[in-house]
Amino acid sequence: MTSLSSFHSSVGTHNFLGLRTNRGAMEIVYDDGAAHRMVWRVKSAANEARIGEALKVAVDQARVLPALYSELKKRSIAIEAVLP
Repeated sequence: MTSLSSFHSSVGTHNFLGLRTNRGAMEIVYDDGAAHRMVWRVKSAANEARIGEALKVAVDQARVLPALYSELKKRSIAIEAVLP
């Protein structure tokens, strides 16, 4: 079963962060609405609510990716890039 939580910027940009779960693996998806789409696999044992908090804070920042890395680090959530 697949689930998806999504967060869109409320400050007028087209940034999107999502959390999807498929067969027990959680992945974070970033899309800037233009040319960049990135996916990371969550490597640490973190619950969906903690990751969702980090995504919600990061998506409204001017620099979403640095904010995402910072928020995940604050919560000790490890990720690894998934190659396209």
